[in-house]
Amino acid sequence: MVEPLFLLDSNVLAEPLKPKPNKRVLEKLSAYQNVIASASIVLHEMRFGLERLDHSKKKSMIKDYIENVINPSITFFPYDNEAASWHAKERARLERKGVTVPFVDAQIAAIAAVNELILVTRNSNDFKHFHNLKTQNWFS
Repeated sequence: MVEPLFLLDSNVLAEPLKPKPNKRVLEKLSAYQNVIASASIVLHEMRFGLERLDHSKKKSMIKDYIENVINPSITFFPYDNEAASWHAKERARLERKGVTVPFVDAQIAAIAAVNELILVTRNSNDFKHFHNLKTQNWFS
């Protein structure tokens, strides 16, 4: 089995659902399909978004995508003790510098960092303050 190389943020995982998805992202998803993973926190974000929707074709399409495309094909890394420790250290370091980052983004960063994965996101600026975190933006 090939080890994952990339940890996908929710905006990357959700891109194929868009009416006009970014072609570059679709190409990268196809090219790297054997080395992508995500975080349990990202799955929560996607499922929370789904649960907030009223019953509709869109909700059914998203549910089908999560259950039949995402879940069977992508490994989800947990927010475990090692990630929690990394997160706490980085949060304290950034707080001393007067930098506040969204808690969930820091959890995702922690999961990527401790598993030595490259975080792929559209929102690279949200993750720029973290030490020892590699990011890529497949949208540009």
